Amino acid sequence: MKSLDNVTPTLPVSLPQAGGGVYRTGSSPARPDAAAVPTHWYNIAADLPEPIPPHLNPATGDPVTAAELENLFPAALAAQELSTDRFILIPEPIRDVYKTWRVTPLLRASRLERALNTRARIYLKYEGASPVGSHKPNSAVAQAYYNQKAGVDKLTTETGAGQWGSALAFAGAMFDLNVEVWQVRASYESKPYRRYLMELYGGRVHSSPSSQTATGRAILSDDPNTPGSLGMAVSEAVEVALAEPRVRYALGSVLNHVVLHQSVIGQEAIAQLREQGEATADVVIGCAGGGSNLAGLSFPFLREVLTADASTRVIAAEPSACPSLTRGEYRYDHGDFSGLTPLMKMHTLGNDFVPDSIHAGGLRYHGMAPALSHVVNLGLVEPVAIHQDAAFHAGVLLARTEGLVPAPESTHALAAAFAYLDRTSREETVVIGLSGHGQLDLPAYHSILSGCSR
Repeated sequence: MKSLDNVTPTLPVSLPQAGGGVYRTGSSPARPDAAAVPTHWYNIAADLPEPIPPHLNPATGDPVTAAELENLFPAALAAQELSTDRFILIPEPIRDVYKTWRVTPLLRASRLERALNTRARIYLKYEGASPVGSHKPNSAVAQAYYNQKAGVDKLTTETGAGQWGSALAFAGAMFDLNVEVWQVRASYESKPYRRYLMELYGGRVHSSPSSQTATGRAILSDDPNTPGSLGMAVSEAVEVALAEPRVRYALGSVLNHVVLHQSVIGQEAIAQLREQGEATADVVIGCAGGGSNLAGLSFPFLREVLTADASTRVIAAEPSACPSLTRGEYRYDHGDFSGLTPLMKMHTLGNDFVPDSIHAGGLRYHGMAPALSHVVNLGLVEPVAIHQDAAFHAGVLLARTEGLVPAPESTHALAAAFAYLDRTSREETVVIGLSGHGQLDLPAYHSILSGCSR
């Protein structure tokens, strides 16, 4: 790959068209520059110069097979997890639900540009337009559909800030599935409105660690006051799924099939930029906790870097309180606290790491998606760590210029973008991923505002 600096961007390579296509507009004729709900997911595994390291069976050390993954996931998702196909068809029932909110807006942030006194053109890819206010339904809807087709009655899952839990509860309602959620205690107590939303959609929610599982009881015995972690919540949800034959587990980030489903974000953004007369993005910036949001936005752009000699620069913004990419080790580790999951090669702080109770609960995960970890290791993505205070002040500036209240997770992307723009005077096209809105996170904003000058 060429250096990302001083390379003239080229036009994006053509994506498949309707009738085999990635973009189509319902009954209207397809236009290659028309942003519409994608008909296929994009899988970056097909274009990487080195394969993503396989997941391993912890008992044997051998690569995990699809049959082994089917203990947790339906066959279709297990196959997607191991697939290297470039494009995978999105079934029509999934696209029908997607059309409730997709295509999501790509907004030109002109007022923000003036406030920052930058020559860059800033675009915001806004996933807060979904029913639950985040990018998470892109995978939740797909996972619920495939589980329902496989005859599953109930899904178990974990959630941090509650965006994934509410997304899966919403998807369960769409496909008539029961959903049981273990929410990290720090967020369960500080973000009650996310819990209320899960319950509104029909989900059952537990504070994690809980007394509902052997894993939770053991953790509470050791430390009754633990704030919990996503790794702990994963262990509880997996434990229940493994114990019941018609129950399966659903994960909101990290895994390859979740990253795959999120690729609708970047595919739409590329087409929307074309509609604005932009060849492509010079810089793409998103927040990274488990990795699916940033991967979904950036991987279609990286396809152009890998296959068309484009020069898009991708920046991953993670919290300094949970810095798996900037301070973690790149090695095999479990995705959960108790070691129930396969081993995955990823940037990790250790599966027993318990982060501070920061407001960005969706970024409090000890590891990073293997696919995103791999592209970071290949030098295709640059990680930066952002302190919570800087992130929230960036969120306040966005609210006071563009009127959008970003989720605490998304404010990390904004802060990373502001820091980047402060160092350059170039006239560039910058795309920032707003993974969700922060209208259920106003207590967090209040705590920041009460301690700073207005």
